[in-house]
Amino acid sequence: MTATNINVRIKGELQAHLQQQIGEHGLYDNASEYIRFLIRSDLKSRSESWAWLKRELEPALRADEGAFLAVTAEDVIQRNK
Repeated sequence: MTATNINVRIKGELQAHLQQQIGEHGLYDNASEYIRFLIRSDLKSRSESWAWLKRELEPALRADEGAFLAVTAEDVIQRNK
């Protein structure tokens, strides 16, 4: 896989935050290292979200059709009041 250079301009609050994260007093040596960390975190978060959703839906997908109740939109609205 080849590396790709990306130029991003930031200023204000974003720039101040970036500066806190890198350098002598930050957790990262440079901006590239921090950006790679953020992208990896985003990918992990998405993966974990899909895994959670799958775990939540799996019982319903495997359930017998007779286990479901027919409800109308009005039923849902009344239940949520």
